[in-house]
Amino acid sequence: QVQLVESGGGLVHTGGSLRLSCAASGRTFSSYSMGWFRQAPGKEREFVAALDWSGGSTYYADSVKGRFTVSRDNAKNTVYLQMNSLKPEDTAVYYCAATSVAWASSLSRYYNYWGQGTQVTVSS
Repeated sequence: QVQLVESGGGLVHTGGSLRLSCAASGRTFSSYSMGWFRQAPGKEREFVAALDWSGGSTYYADSVKGRFTVSRDNAKNTVYLQMNSLKPEDTAVYYCAATSVAWASSLSRYYNYWGQGTQVTVSS
């Protein structure tokens, strides 16, 4: 069982930066691959970024590639999403999720555990 708690969301102007954190409970955090997803009002949830259990393999949605960086600190049971050059279209609730699959997956159906989400709002 893994519990996930996101933090770091907020209001930022276009071009600004935010770093989201996702703190996980449980001693087996390092065995899970992790992902970030987001959901904007009236839209379906979409994949943002993922990394495998070691952090050595990462995968990004085309819409955030080059602007967002996903990383993890297994000693702190935490995964991060550094978001730079933010755009209004990045506005959404951001969720972190954990999966027992070994690779960095973009498919939400593989993720067993989800956080409650943190709001990111980018003003134009």
